[in-house]
Amino acid sequence: MKKDETTEERILEAARIVFMRKGYAATRTRDIAEEAGLNLALLNYYFRSKEKLFHQVIREKAGQIFGVLYPVLTDENKSLEEKIETMVETYTNMLIQNPDLPIFVFSELKNNPNLFEGKVNLGFIIQSSFVKQLHAKRPDINPVHFIMSILGLTVFPFLAKPVIFASQMANDKTFDALMVERKKLIPSWIKILLETK
Repeated sequence: MKKDETTEERILEAARIVFMRKGYAATRTRDIAEEAGLNLALLNYYFRSKEKLFHQVIREKAGQIFGVLYPVLTDENKSLEEKIETMVETYTNMLIQNPDLPIFVFSELKNNPNLFEGKVNLGFIIQSSFVKQLHAKRPDINPVHFIMSILGLTVFPFLAKPVIFASQMANDKTFDALMVERKKLIPSWIKILLETK
């Protein structure tokens, strides 16, 4: 029997939806099969186990979170300030499109700290033109802290949304508008940090 790519993608899309909604532990393969509109035997034929499906989905989701960094940090043609603006812009846009992504990835990492062991290599950051430019401008700033600060300022509202913004930002349009405003504010704050000694 030849595997059908459209059925496989249908299963993957259902797995993305169910894992994002329930997390790994609470998801059953039956839930994914129901979401995909398929029987359990067909799902098992394509993926064999919930774990295999989950690893494919989590790799994809981690790629979304970390994948936006590589092209920005390694771009030889942009200044440090342009890279900061682009990083915040790109990351915020990706998070507006996938607002539950940070909670999903970080909660799964909390439950399984070795989830990305050997799968995600962030060593490119240290070798990037971004770090070289930062060292040239401010050799006293640790690039890891600097990048974590940018990402923390960008990601935190999405992680905190269910708690902090639940009553005040009841609709997503209001929250999204606030995030669009932050796309301009965060680079300004980071530039002040770069200029302050």
